[in-house]
Amino acid sequence: MSIKSGAAFALGQTEQNEQKGTNALKPQYLEAVSRVERLHRRLLDLIKDEFDRMGWDDINATQALMMFNIGNSELTAGELRTRGYYLGSNVSYNLKKLVDMGYIFQERSKADRRSVRIRLSPKGEEVAEVIDELYDRHLVSLEKIGGLGNEEFSGLNNALERLERFWVDQILYKL
Repeated sequence: MSIKSGAAFALGQTEQNEQKGTNALKPQYLEAVSRVERLHRRLLDLIKDEFDRMGWDDINATQALMMFNIGNSELTAGELRTRGYYLGSNVSYNLKKLVDMGYIFQERSKADRRSVRIRLSPKGEEVAEVIDELYDRHLVSLEKIGGLGNEEFSGLNNALERLERFWVDQILYKL
């Protein structure tokens, strides 16, 4: 075998090994993507269940989560979308409904009349508080029953942060 053909063979072996690694990783990657999506739906189910028990049926779980994410802040719809990972039309539609129902106050920015600032009304603050209390109740038993403590969440959050950074890079740098 010549040096050239030996180098080509070695390169082919490297590509085959990389392909095997990619094939082995694919089921794990697809499971993680699916699990992230399912976890978000389960969170919305938890919130819906909490509001059903309280007899509150005028808002949905997504709207309640939006109010929790607004919290004590005053921000724009764009800032909320960045914080809460909502689709653009979803944010606009839900904000309009929440303003109409009295959960959110909105006012035009004095500096930039095109920009609308939003904040929770007392009614919206009550919704955010219910979500906060739900999370607090989970924290009481999360480690004992769920087996999830600081160490597990630290590793999970690091992995999710790296995955998010990878996806953002794919978009920004068109990889």
